[in-house]
Order: sequence, then structure tokens, then C-alpha cells
Amino acid sequence: MSLTSEVSRRRTFAIISHPDAGKTTLTEKLLLFSGAIQIAGSVKARKASRHAASDWMEIEKQRGISVASSVMQMDYRDCVINLLDTPGHQDFSEDTYRVLTAVDAALMVIDAGNGVEPQTIRLLQVCRARNTPIITFINKLDREVREPLDLLSEVEAHLGMDAIPFSWPVGMGRHFGGVFDIPHDRMRVFRAGLERHHDDDEAVDGLENPELARRFGDEYAKAHDEIELIRGATPEFSREAFLAGRQTPVFFGSAINNFGVREVLDALVDLAPPPGPRQALERTVMPDEPKLTGIVFKVQANMDPAHRDRVAFVRVSSGHFQRGMRLRIARNGKEIRPNNVVSFLSQRREIVEEAYAGDIIGIPNHGLLQLGDVLTEGEALTFTGLPFFAPELFQAVEVKDPLRTKQLRTGLAQLGEEGAIQVFRPEAAGGALLLGAVGQLQFEVVAHRLKTEYGVDARLMPSRYNLARWITSSDPKALRKFMDANAANIAHDVVDATAFLATSAAQLRVAEERYPDVQFHTMREHAGQMFDTGA
Repeated sequence: MSLTSEVSRRRTFAIISHPDAGKTTLTEKLLLFSGAIQIAGSVKARKASRHAASDWMEIEKQRGISVASSVMQMDYRDCVINLLDTPGHQDFSEDTYRVLTAVDAALMVIDAGNGVEPQTIRLLQVCRARNTPIITFINKLDREVREPLDLLSEVEAHLGMDAIPFSWPVGMGRHFGGVFDIPHDRMRVFRAGLERHHDDDEAVDGLENPELARRFGDEYAKAHDEIELIRGATPEFSREAFLAGRQTPVFFGSAINNFGVREVLDALVDLAPPPGPRQALERTVMPDEPKLTGIVFKVQANMDPAHRDRVAFVRVSSGHFQRGMRLRIARNGKEIRPNNVVSFLSQRREIVEEAYAGDIIGIPNHGLLQLGDVLTEGEALTFTGLPFFAPELFQAVEVKDPLRTKQLRTGLAQLGEEGAIQVFRPEAAGGALLLGAVGQLQFEVVAHRLKTEYGVDARLMPSRYNLARWITSSDPKALRKFMDANAANIAHDVVDATAFLATSAAQLRVAEERYPDVQFHTMREHAGQMFDTGA
């Protein structure tokens, strides 16, 4: 098969949602319907021996939440689907944002009882900024939920795009009869409590079929009128408008009951785009170029605790990856020949012999690859847009047992490099290491991982700092003068980028006014590549 044909088969997307909307359940069911797994984990019974297929970290199993992004690959209808499951909790939004830079589409899951929630809105803003096409799945119709017309209006209001229903619910909760498949003019009948596949669904053709009115009564009469209304009020679906981020196809269902899942999987194949061009500083990279390019968008430590490994997740942007090929790290010019590259089904791994644009591959390494690294066959390229946000919360960290100091520094270096937390080393001698986070839960997860993965019992303590800004200047003398005058507030992160730590917004304003030749950044991209975001 040609390179162009292989690229056209790829679909790479992320699942986004507010916590508890059913994202992890839907992820499992997509894997189930594609044949990638044979039995779904019990999401409700997280204390049982089975857990969600996409949750592999011990703390995820204990707390029943997703705190790390997972990557899964599956085959469906002659397409290779790369699915990236993201943390739903807002405290891990930085990881989710980085994942969204590696996908070509997003699947938004909405709890039909709660509508569009705050974390979903934040993630949607990232998708909108990147013009990422969005497919919407409104979940939990087997419960008493909000009216579908209200949900549709809310989706349109928050997305700023037309919501085009591809299916419509007939009833809800204990009166949920199924969904009407609008494009195919037929109703799929819901039967509760069955672990079944789509082929077992009963289908009844025709919106005007009297059998549907007879069987489902008032619920069907109401759905019939709503379908007629939306047919007249919503524009025709346009794939061009969908790809441009102006329309979102909407599906209704119940992931926990396997209902409506197959339609979503089909939509990903039929509607979501194959890999497209990627913009580098030097030029535009086309997906079917013969030479390989890729970017490290995620680093995960200790996926296999027995081997203390670090895996760099690489989104292939162009070319044809082959096991053992020579690759160059654009940041430092070092050459690697990865032989043990892996693909994923959550924590299950398989050795990769080849991969194409859109695929996500994992390269085990011992700190050689960092977030944002670009891999090529020799060309020096710089992909931008991988975000590191200025932390909003700080805690100092010390080890309870001084004999474990080395293990603490090793653990924090690795967790900092993977982006689980930001680690700052004060320039002033003798200062305790500082942890910077977007959300409080990040501290809890890091403390747990230090103990379980590195054998370090860490003590977290309050810090006087309240915000951070990375600093640069085109005048090295001006930067040095600022650092000398503010030595107690200067620290360096895991890639040695220099930051100014402030106790208040007022202190930051004074520093900006006194040192106009110094730039203060709310975001760092990678290893000193800075840009000002209007701090």
C-alpha cells in the first residue's frame, strides 16, 4: 500500500469531557466495538479486580479518576484509529492541552443530566483555537436527564458552531425507547441491561412508521415533533463546515449500555479527517512526505514499574517509521536508532515495526527525549505550540528520610520532565525544591507517585510564592542585572529555563515596570523557546 494510502487510513482523535461525564466508559466501549478488547472493565465497581482499560496508574484505580492521558490504537473498517483518552479533572488540564496538539479531531462527551460543564468549556476553547473538528456524544440517556432541545442549544451556545443532530432520543430514563437515526430514517430500539453489540439492536424504519407510534406512545410523538422541528431549523450537514470547526455532528446514547457507540465509531471513520499538514517554524510539513518527522508531546515515567522506564509518546507527522531507522533529535543533533518502539492498548504494549503520519508511537528511553523534541531523518525542524503554563499553586518539598534525597531528586526530575508537575530549583543556595501546579490534585498525585514508584516519603509544605513567570531578554546584561537584584525569587525548571517567582501580582507588576528590557512569560514552550502571551 502506498504512503498516501496509509496516511488516508489514519484517524487520530482525543476524547474530552468534564469529570464523570462517562468518557472512560465510552473509551472502553469504542475499544470493545472495534474488537480491540473482549470485555469491558467495570467502571462503577472500581474496587473490583477489573478497572477501566485506559486507567493504568495505581492511584487512578484507587480513586476512580483518570489522571494521565492514555494512548490506544485499534483497527476498524480498514482504518487505523489512534484514540487518546485524556484526564477529565481540571487539575490536569496541562496534560490534556498537550494531547490536543497531537490529534486531528476531538470527541466531546456530555452528561445529558448536566449539560456543558466548566472543564468541557475550557477544553473546547483549546479545540476552537486550533480549529479542531469536534464530534459530540450526549451520554446517559438511560437516566432522567435534561430536554434534548435544551442540550442542543447549550452545545451551540458554548461551541459557537451549529450542532447538527445525527440521532435523536426517544424518551429518557426508564422511558428511554432508543434513538432515531436521522440520516438513515430509522429508529434503533433500546433494551436495557444487555452487554451486547450493535448487531443485536432492533431497527425499525421510517419516521412515519405507525408501529413506532404504537410501541412508544407519547415519547415517540414528542420525539417525532422535535425531529421535524430540527429538520426545518438546522442547516444541512456539511463536512467542509465540520472540518473548519463551524459544525459539530451530535449523537445521543448510553455508553454504559453500549447504546449509540457504534454510530460514534462510524462517524469517526466517515467524518473525522486523516492527518493533515503540520506547521514548523521553517516550513509546512506534509503528512505524505517520504521522510519521517515527529514530535514528543508526552513523556510518561514508570508505565512499567518493574523496569523504571520512561516512554516518550511521539506523534508521527510525516513519512514512514521503520524499526531501527536512524533518527535525529533536532534540539541537540543527537542520533538515535530505536529498536524497541511500542504501540499501546493502555498499559499493554506491542513492538512497532512501522508507523505512518497520525500514528502515536512510544520510544522507551532514559531521559534522552524531552517534551517538545522533534525527531527527523536529519532535517532541523521546530514544531511549536506545546504548552507549559505558569503554575498557580506552589509547595516546597523535602524528603522525610535524608538518606532518600537522591531518590527524591531523581523522582522529581523524571516527573517534572514528563509534565506531571513543574519542579523549580531555587538559584539561592540551600533553598528547598519547589513544586508548581495548576491544581491541588497534582500535588497529591505526585506525593503518591513518589512513594509508590520511587520509594520516597516526601513532605510537602506551604510556599510563600503565588505565581511564576519565565523570563527572557534580548539583552543578556539586563537579564543578569534583574536576576542579581532578585536572587531570592529566581529559580530554574527541569530544562533550566529561568523563572521569576513572585509572592503577589503587585510584586510582579513592580518588577515589570522597573525592568522593561526583561520579558515575563505566562507560557513556556520547550527548552528556552519562549513567546509572550500578554502577561
